[in-house]
Amino acid sequence: MSAVLRKRSRNFGPLYSAPMAVWFTIFFLAPLIIIIIYSFLKKGLYGGVVWEFSMDAYRYLGDSIFLGITARTLLTSIAATIITIFIALPCGYFMAKSKNQTFLLLLIIIPFWTNFLIRVFAWMNILGNNGFLNEFLIRVGLIDDYIHFLYNQKVVVLVLVYMYLPYAILPLFSTIDKFDFSLLEAARDLGATKLSSMIKVLLPNIRSGIFTAVLFTFIPIFGAYAVPLLVGGKDSYMLGNIIADQLSKSRNWPRASAISMVLTLVTTVGVLLMMNVQRKDASRASEVKGAERADAAKASGNPVNGSSGRNRGPVSNGGRG
Repeated sequence: MSAVLRKRSRNFGPLYSAPMAVWFTIFFLAPLIIIIIYSFLKKGLYGGVVWEFSMDAYRYLGDSIFLGITARTLLTSIAATIITIFIALPCGYFMAKSKNQTFLLLLIIIPFWTNFLIRVFAWMNILGNNGFLNEFLIRVGLIDDYIHFLYNQKVVVLVLVYMYLPYAILPLFSTIDKFDFSLLEAARDLGATKLSSMIKVLLPNIRSGIFTAVLFTFIPIFGAYAVPLLVGGKDSYMLGNIIADQLSKSRNWPRASAISMVLTLVTTVGVLLMMNVQRKDASRASEVKGAERADAAKASGNPVNGSSGRNRGPVSNGGRG
């Protein structure tokens, strides 16, 4: 009876997953298909598309101006991601070792309670010509005139690091919190310095967390739009700004779709790499556990094959008797 009930309960699996499948189809797969189709069409005279096959949008991807903006976007994303990871690693380590993890997690999550644009405008008020930083430096006598902190590439990187730092800290904290810190003590007992034990013992064991943090920061930074627009200058345009201009000013939907395909391709490659790393880490962990079980069985002196042989002996003797 229980087996029949179990079989019936398993049949509801597709029904439970149907809403999620419909949601992903409507709001993810369908827009992606539309973008792919639009990228191979002609631009309409007043916007929209003409339903004729064309590769004009993809030819634009070879334009020197576009390639320069792509290179700038890539360099900005890499620089911001590296700085973010270097800041997030000690933060995640400190949180994992702290006794006040809940309070520290709350401090990391608090910025999410404030609107994204409000936080960008807060930085504009801090770094503006009449902002807090300039006023403070003038009052203490360090400068005589205002310094133009805004509207350059450096401030774009600064604000991007601030915006996406929590996305790097959270996966790193989650991974480091599961790490066995006695391994660091063992490495130091064997003569390793504190820095070398961190590099050779801690970092390889939290590789999946580092890769996830890199993915969670690099991908949104690569497609950033608001930060370069508000705090960057003319030389700070990124791919997200080009897509917005193609849609709102040039009304070139196929070209915007083709550029979006570049972002989608980068995102897909990143996700596939993350899945590959996680798969390798899972297989390595299962191999380690299997080796530990085998060592434990040998140490106990009761291997499975030997015990089964001893159990077969009395049964066969009984059969002869």
